[in-house]
Amino acid sequence: MDNREDIERFRTGKDLVNQISVVLRTSHIHDPDNVAVTTVIDKFVSTINAFISHERVVSLELRGEYFYINDYRIRYSLEYLLNFDFLLREFKKRELGSIIFKDKINADEVKVLVRALLSSSFAESSFDAIEEKMSQTRNISVGRLKKVVEDSSLDPRKMVKKTYFNAVSYARGVINRIKSGEKVNIKKAKRVVENMVDHILEEEQLLLGMTAIKDYDEYTYHHSVNVSIFSIALGQRVGLNRRTLTELGMVALFHDIGKMDIPNEILNKPSNFSASEWDIIRRHPVWGAKTLLKLKKLDPLTIKSAIVAFEHHMNYDHSGYPRVRTDLKLDFYTKIVSLADQYDAMTSSRVYSRVPLAPDKALSIMMERSNTQLDPLLMKFFVNMVGVFPIGTLVMLSTKELGLVCESNHIFPTRPRVLIIVDEKGSRVKGHVVDLTEKNEQDIYIRSILKTMDPNKYRINLAEYLL
Repeated sequence: MDNREDIERFRTGKDLVNQISVVLRTSHIHDPDNVAVTTVIDKFVSTINAFISHERVVSLELRGEYFYINDYRIRYSLEYLLNFDFLLREFKKRELGSIIFKDKINADEVKVLVRALLSSSFAESSFDAIEEKMSQTRNISVGRLKKVVEDSSLDPRKMVKKTYFNAVSYARGVINRIKSGEKVNIKKAKRVVENMVDHILEEEQLLLGMTAIKDYDEYTYHHSVNVSIFSIALGQRVGLNRRTLTELGMVALFHDIGKMDIPNEILNKPSNFSASEWDIIRRHPVWGAKTLLKLKKLDPLTIKSAIVAFEHHMNYDHSGYPRVRTDLKLDFYTKIVSLADQYDAMTSSRVYSRVPLAPDKALSIMMERSNTQLDPLLMKFFVNMVGVFPIGTLVMLSTKELGLVCESNHIFPTRPRVLIIVDEKGSRVKGHVVDLTEKNEQDIYIRSILKTMDPNKYRINLAEYLL
């Protein structure tokens, strides 16, 4: 096959992945018979039939993090990034590994596919439900997602939990070694962070859920890991590759290393800080950069870590600290870490702030700071990532049930998946998960969020449920 054919195959394949994503996204909002949906379906049918005329059979398959069309890997394009990301999540959620098109397909067959994908959300086995519905069509079939590791003993929740607490343990060990004057090599963090990157790519919602479990007594270590997780997840959303995500996660892990030089009587002070105490706290970015630059080996990663440690409180508009004489352009990693740092700090209980903000309230404050303290474009990606009601938010539903948000919905941000912990009679129950996009026979939503609640007021231990 010559170069021209390769380029054409890549372009057509990229368009196919994008178009099927657009069809599905539009169908989430409108009925499949709506003109908005039929228009994008007609466009998709025209594109794929032209492809089928050359290839006879077209197989769209998900392998790991990439889509393949007839064994040809479709590379991500920045302009289509959100659509690629959406379709990848839809496939994984439904255990859908492939869609095979043969002969010439028509719009009605695509509508059957769309309805099968939409209705499968509420089935006990999503893939089985899709496969059953698709038996009605002659020219479209589906295949189950193939997992690299077929071992039932590897429970994803247990693996994610182990990865999270291993990272916390590592952060504790590094900080204590530096405090005692020992030399450390931050490259040893690579394996810890690589595990987090793997889980973000495979089980993003589970690992993000771990960040909702705050530990007041070990705030420093949990905060470092949480900021690393949020940074990796946000980096993945904006299209960074695995190697860059690992580097970002490592610099995020060490962003607050300068706080170990703040005297304990100030760091652990339960009341408000005095002006002189604030002056000391504001020095920690400089101390952090110096600490990192004194480490065993001065390499590009150490320098990037020092830059982020120095800049993470400067703010997007340079209104923060430390003040610099020149109009310094903030590092891209710094902009990401600053977002993650603010969100986790506001939603955590600390010595001088025993009552944390509810996740949705923290997001609201951060949105007000967009374009001043925080990068406005990255803030949009961050909100899309954590959802209007982030994981760990306690919500009152229209059914009078209380629940914890356990998975966000990127198409309907106000309709996440919720773990019910208190039933309509006010009794604590062993949580079952409900999807707020589920409707009754009258096409009316069964449950909606009425308001968010304060879990501290109801003495709800998030770890008890989210673990």
